[in-house]
Amino acid sequence: MHDEPIDPFQGDPADPTADLEDLDGDGYGELSTQEREDLLADLAELEIYQVLLGPKGVRGLVVDCEDCREPHYFDWDLLRGNLKHLLDSGRPRVHEPAYDPDPDHYVTWDYARGYADAVDDLGEDK
Repeated sequence: MHDEPIDPFQGDPADPTADLEDLDGDGYGELSTQEREDLLADLAELEIYQVLLGPKGVRGLVVDCEDCREPHYFDWDLLRGNLKHLLDSGRPRVHEPAYDPDPDHYVTWDYARGYADAVDDLGEDK
C-alpha cells in the first residue's frame, strides 16, 4: 500500500512533467530546518485530528489556496501524502480542487486544532 497517490506517468517516456525536475530558478530548494520541523509537526497533528474527527464523519481538512483563491478539500490520506512529498522533495505537488466535495465533511486546520485542544483540556480536568 502506498502513502501517496501513484504517479500515473511513472516510467512513461512521454511523461509531460519529466522536464520539470530539471528547471532551475523555480523557487524551490532545500527545506530549512524550521520548515522541516513545521512539516513534521503538521503530520503529527494530522494524525491526532484524524483519530479525533474521523469517527465523527469528518473526511479531511479544507485549505484555502493562496494561488487560486479556492478552497481545496483533502482527505486524510491525500493530505498526509502531500505533506510527506513536500518533506521528501522540498516541492509541493501540483493540485486541483476536488471534484464536487461535500463541504460538510471537511473542517479547517484551525477548527481541528481547536477541537483537539478542547479534547485535551477535558482530559486534564479529570
